[in-house]
Amino acid sequence: MKKDIHIPKVEDIGIAVIKSTEVGEDIWNVYIINYKDEPINNVLISSKGYGLKDGKKVTTSTLRHFFDAINKKSFQLIEPISEEVFGLSNEYFVTFYVDNVIHDKKYIFVPDAIKTEHLTKVRIINQEGVLIK
Repeated sequence: MKKDIHIPKVEDIGIAVIKSTEVGEDIWNVYIINYKDEPINNVLISSKGYGLKDGKKVTTSTLRHFFDAINKKSFQLIEPISEEVFGLSNEYFVTFYVDNVIHDKKYIFVPDAIKTEHLTKVRIINQEGVLIK
């Protein structure tokens, strides 16, 4: 029976942590990126942090975000993220539909993976092929 269940492979979807500077202060935000040539629908994302801090087990609140659709070749802000949780594992569980088929995938940023020295320059191009950033 298990062999009869088709679990689609999640491809062309990413989670990115982006650092920007506003009024001289570093701001960190988490985005979902849809690299697909089609929109994704009914997108549900749950996020949480967990791990050890100062030798004690810590778990953050679980946050849930819903988006009706994320257009093809586009991105959507999920939430800001505080530098205080960078020492924890930060998990984003993404569920969405493509052509009425459900997909899901878990993305985990391991402790201390989110650091300025790990950042990469990203070029963002809109659907018309115009460079945004």
